[in-house]
Amino acid sequence: MKPRSKKPSTRPIMPPAMEGTETARAILETAFPAYAGRGMREAHRLMRKSISEKCSVFATVSGAMTPAGMHLSCLIPMIEAGFITSLTTTGANLYHDLHRTLGFVLHEVNPHADDRIYRKDRVIRIYDIGFDEDVLLDTDLFFCKVLKSEAFQRSMTTAEMHFELGRVVAELEDKQGIKRPSLLATCFRHGVPIFVGAPQDGSIYLNVVKLEREDPIGFKFRLDVARDVYQMAALQNLAREKKGKAAVWIIGGGVPKNYTLQGEPLLSQILGVDARGFDIDVQICVDVVDNGALSSCTAGEGHTWGKTSAECVEIDSVYLRTDVTVALPFLTSALMSDASLRRKPQRFFDRLPQAEKTLDGLWMKPPKRSKK
Repeated sequence: MKPRSKKPSTRPIMPPAMEGTETARAILETAFPAYAGRGMREAHRLMRKSISEKCSVFATVSGAMTPAGMHLSCLIPMIEAGFITSLTTTGANLYHDLHRTLGFVLHEVNPHADDRIYRKDRVIRIYDIGFDEDVLLDTDLFFCKVLKSEAFQRSMTTAEMHFELGRVVAELEDKQGIKRPSLLATCFRHGVPIFVGAPQDGSIYLNVVKLEREDPIGFKFRLDVARDVYQMAALQNLAREKKGKAAVWIIGGGVPKNYTLQGEPLLSQILGVDARGFDIDVQICVDVVDNGALSSCTAGEGHTWGKTSAECVEIDSVYLRTDVTVALPFLTSALMSDASLRRKPQRFFDRLPQAEKTLDGLWMKPPKRSKK
């Protein structure tokens, strides 16, 4: 008989009996041995590794997460703990972020009720979340007032726009003594830049449309989308200075996912800058992986585009196919329970000018001087 080849190192499947006293971290590390549960355990491991190895964490969030309060329970605590370095989300999440700050309440509703009755009663529905239509109208008035202020009468990127919005909201929260901060204000206070890849696809920008048509000369707010993309790439380049690492936590797929990942091929394929791709890739999304959609693109598929490193694909990536609202609270609780993981904010927004200057120096050639 031929001798057997040496077996690879594996982990035995022998979970302990549940006693009812386990912490979220203990459950994730011991009671998820296989299948989707193992994916959950792997997501926890890689998120811990991202923090413990001092990676710059680029988080992306799609889906109606702020209406569901996921920013209150999960995102804001992780930002305050220094886990998240940069955030990419949708304009809708930032718009709905302010409803509670402005004093409105969102309620659980029956998703199977008659939507014609909801419409007649002026109830807006996001699956099983409901709120009065006046919530939208009053939030629109708030954004119109803010966007017409002097601070916004210039060209800016989405990161700069949301930083200024965060400043206004933070002042409002401080003045009114609001105890539960908004996502915009939290990112402002901790220097976390917020990017939005499709700003025109959201209610904040719907108000920009109105203001621009009302006063095409006096209203000077404009978004510089080319510089916006460049800033994202510049921060990813900055993350790798002094042998640093970059991790991406993809919460829900969508435009925020690709907008963040595309910074890597911009660096390597377009600008000719050395970029190996993200070192750690954690994805939580409900989409199947075989329909060619971007939301379900795995780290391996992303590697063919230069978005993730070879090592990331081999040992440091996971695609957890489940709903974010199921997985993220457990993952957040487990991470927050370990005080040793907490770290000072990297304040990437404050470092944007230097990041752009550094990236300029890597690929932009100085103009040739003419010979006299």
